[in-house]
Amino acid sequence: MNFNDAALLKDWEERFVDFLKDRDSDDASHDISHFQRVWKTARQLIEEGGFEINRLVVLAACYFHDIVVLPKNHPERSRASTLAAEETEVCLKALQFPEELIAAVCHAVKTHSYSANITPETLEAEVVQDADRMEALGAIGIARCFYTGGKLGQKLFDPEDPMGENRELNDRQYSLDHFEIKLLQIQKTMKTEPGRKMAARHSEFLQAFRAQICRELAGDYS
Repeated sequence: MNFNDAALLKDWEERFVDFLKDRDSDDASHDISHFQRVWKTARQLIEEGGFEINRLVVLAACYFHDIVVLPKNHPERSRASTLAAEETEVCLKALQFPEELIAAVCHAVKTHSYSANITPETLEAEVVQDADRMEALGAIGIARCFYTGGKLGQKLFDPEDPMGENRELNDRQYSLDHFEIKLLQIQKTMKTEPGRKMAARHSEFLQAFRAQICRELAGDYS
């Protein structure tokens, strides 16, 4: 069977969307639209890298990588991807997904997480990890950062010292601090060459946004 056949991929994507629609998260940063964007980004990485890869494995992992989501302040947050991998296996078997691919999908799901810090061992897992991390960068990354901060009751930023030049950074208190603590570190973790290039471009956008906030807080609206 050709697991990269366009018609096959389209059919499985439709099955995944139909299966997940009743399980769609009320967390707007981890809903079906997030899964769809990660898959689109993964396809772009595959094309730009010219990778010989099993796209069906990538597709499935993109749609199921956040089937279990724990809040960022949950004590077992780092285990979320492992729990998601276990649930993914159950879901894929229920969907009668090709048995010989399930382990590869579950590996990609388990290793996608930043907080889990598990090294991906396949190109498919590397692509999924890079594609998911792109969701934390650029304009979408900014939107998700402040959305999540709002859910956790955080302040937007420290108006007196937004860059944390004279205080300890604290992204549990200020959402903008999350830029320096995590988001701007992501490009260093990208596994693929196209992922690294994409992350560098989007990280520049984050830096420009942060600089604009600082200018406005200083009264410069030029």
